[in-house]
Amino acid sequence: MAFSAFFSRLKEGLQRSKQKLAEGIGAVFTRRRLDEAALAELEDLLIAADLGPAAASRIIADFRRTRFGKEVEAEEVRAALAEEVAAILAPIARPLAIDRSHAPHVVLVVGVNGTGKTTTIGKLAQQYREAGLRPVLVAGDTFRAAAVEQLQIWGQRTGAEVIAGPPGADAAGLAFDALGRARAGGADVLLIDTAGRLHNKNALMQELAKVVRVLRKQDPTAPHSVLLVLDATTGQNALSQVLVFKEMVAVTGLIVTKLDGSARGGVVVALAETFGLPVHAVGVGEQASDLHPFDPREFARGLLES
Repeated sequence: MAFSAFFSRLKEGLQRSKQKLAEGIGAVFTRRRLDEAALAELEDLLIAADLGPAAASRIIADFRRTRFGKEVEAEEVRAALAEEVAAILAPIARPLAIDRSHAPHVVLVVGVNGTGKTTTIGKLAQQYREAGLRPVLVAGDTFRAAAVEQLQIWGQRTGAEVIAGPPGADAAGLAFDALGRARAGGADVLLIDTAGRLHNKNALMQELAKVVRVLRKQDPTAPHSVLLVLDATTGQNALSQVLVFKEMVAVTGLIVTKLDGSARGGVVVALAETFGLPVHAVGVGEQASDLHPFDPREFARGLLES
């Protein structure tokens, strides 16, 4: 999908998020002086739109410094907010770089069930194939038959090898075998799906730690990337998921999915301000082309501008 088409999808997807902010800003700012009361209302709006208290406080502090006491229109406020949001997001907008010298670059994909982990792996595989890389997929969520089947469908669709074990197989052993096969076969990228059953956090933590430990018996530097997939529709709950998975495994970057069905897209700003982890890509649909590198300025425009 061309970038302009993707941006149109992103802007369309963020409509519900933008509506929350736009209506509130329109109600507060109609030729109104930017005094403390207006700033307080604006801060409440930003927090309600899932930007989070830290980002809201940072934005309000800058508004107080640059615009306090001035008469402002809603359009001016939205445009200024878009600039502020883009500035917060700019440092974390970094595409995932695949280092072919690792042969393969091992990507461990984590997240709770339902965030779109397996679909994201399939989309990445297709994009890597189109870029001339050879990906191998590992169905590491061995207790969820649907995840294995879904990954196999993506494998057929993309021509990527899928390595799966019997139901309930040891995920670490499967990952170890897959890394050996991927190395022998000259793969460029090894994408490993994992379980996401947070109701049994200790068991999941032990499983992920074991996967990492066993991979390092073959390659002490693996995994080279640990991607946490987050569902934008969960809003502030995405922050608690980052905390949990950072405790389990060294998360190196984020992918945010389902921005097309969320009124809570502002959570991307809260994630940036709170954790500073790279956001490698955002998703706005089911097709491989619906996963796109994160562009902070276009995201900010989609979230705030008319």
